[in-house]
Amino acid sequence: MLEAQFPSNEPGAVALVAKDGKIIYQKAMGLANLELSVPMTTDMVFRIGSITKQVTAVAILMLMEQGKLNLNDPITRFLPYYPTHGYNITIHHLLTHTSGITNSTSLKPWDAHVRKKDFTSEELISYYKNEPMYSVPGELYRYNNFGYHILGYIIELASGMPYEQFVNTQIFEPLGMSQSRYGSHERLIKNRASGYTHGANGFENSEYISMTQPYAAGSLMSTTGDQLIWLDALLSNKLIKAETLKLAWSNYENNGGAKIDYGYGWFLNEVNGSPTFEQAGGIQGFLTNGIYLPEE
Repeated sequence: MLEAQFPSNEPGAVALVAKDGKIIYQKAMGLANLELSVPMTTDMVFRIGSITKQVTAVAILMLMEQGKLNLNDPITRFLPYYPTHGYNITIHHLLTHTSGITNSTSLKPWDAHVRKKDFTSEELISYYKNEPMYSVPGELYRYNNFGYHILGYIIELASGMPYEQFVNTQIFEPLGMSQSRYGSHERLIKNRASGYTHGANGFENSEYISMTQPYAAGSLMSTTGDQLIWLDALLSNKLIKAETLKLAWSNYENNGGAKIDYGYGWFLNEVNGSPTFEQAGGIQGFLTNGIYLPEE
């Protein structure tokens, strides 16, 4: 099935399936680089896009356990200058995409010229913060990258270290996720897979985007093997307690009591009637998906 989707002469993929922490299927198919005809291998490093949100959410929960923030804190505790339009916008609202803040990537300008620009964390927040709200906080679920940008900056302010440093030193290095990192165009990254898009004449190199812009919503890179380490670490409580992980994997409600099918960094879904915790990612040149089926 996978080989039909990823022919040997086209941009490839890596798939991993594990049960009880043991790999039962892992395979690479297609090419990691079209111009050099480099075959895909199972240790290739990909941009993981919005799977980054899982790491950001867990980082927030780690800081909560350390007593450095509360989930019901208003964001103005850390960003007193943020224009909340008189509303109480909390960290919980940001985590669940119910903040009412307009998503940055749906705003103008966010064209090819802007996407090449490097931002500091504070500059990224300031670039969009004056846009109008789309709803009262808690009223509507609307998937929102900008909310996770703000969470990334809150992590920096609460921890006293840059987001990249926090995820490296507090998460990736302690867990042995040696192939996971904050994305970069400039650094040499061993086994980095190239990203592609469909153009008028076939496959093309993906459009450039400064990795300062996806930030805490989508700038991380990883491998399938490291993603298994990540899930196993959560299940064995190496980063946060079991009761804290349950907060991330709870199905929250909007103000009207309707389930939103989202926790903190994970969608709550099902496959053939079996519950799942999952998150997909899409970023220039790459598509990712991670699905955990607890009953299986």
